[in-house]
Amino acid sequence: MKIKCLVVDDEPLAIRLIEKHIAKIDNLEVVATCNTALKAFEILNLQRIDLLFIDIKMPNITGIEFLKNLKNPPKTILTTAYREYAIEGYDLGVVDYLLKPITFERFLKAVDKFLSENAKNEVKIKESVPDEFILVKSGIKNYKINTNDIVYIESLKDYIKINTVGDKNITSKYKIGDIQEELNGDHFLRIHRSFIINTSKITAFTINEIEVNNIEIPIGASYKEDVLLYLKTLKNSK
Repeated sequence: MKIKCLVVDDEPLAIRLIEKHIAKIDNLEVVATCNTALKAFEILNLQRIDLLFIDIKMPNITGIEFLKNLKNPPKTILTTAYREYAIEGYDLGVVDYLLKPITFERFLKAVDKFLSENAKNEVKIKESVPDEFILVKSGIKNYKINTNDIVYIESLKDYIKINTVGDKNITSKYKIGDIQEELNGDHFLRIHRSFIINTSKITAFTINEIEVNNIEIPIGASYKEDVLLYLKTLKNSK
């Protein structure tokens, strides 16, 4: 599986240089780029990002301020033309610090550091973390549902219907907003006030609806902007 990268910089030339460097490394791919921290925040809420490249000195909010305000930031490599920010960046636990202009040799060294740390973390996760699941009550039974098996969730006023692989439905007294908070945001997307979908089950889409496992679900008007942004990043990740 390729490592999904987000590049954030207010200088288009800087973005293009990092994209060029990333293109030389087989297991890395750019899924999105943007020029503000605000846009980066939107992308992080809609798309799984494994590695963030972010410039420190940007308009309105700096890269460091942005990282400080993220609850669960992805692994990050800082880029900047200002050497004096290095110490503060390392205090935030960033992977590395790249000084502009960024040579491919130095870039490769930073990526290698990330890959080494990531490999160690993956081993720990495989050893200690089971498949993710949620527990929901339906009738007198409590059901353990593997989140990977969820296709979509539909709100039925004070209840929700959870559709899982094999077209098995489980109905439970639950608010859709509450179940949304329990789910892993990396794989689930609210596309309508009444629907949450598992993005890994998407089989087709238009600007008005998304198909999951061949079931068509409408995109709500108030969710359309965020959903279309996600779909755009999905297309760019090909």
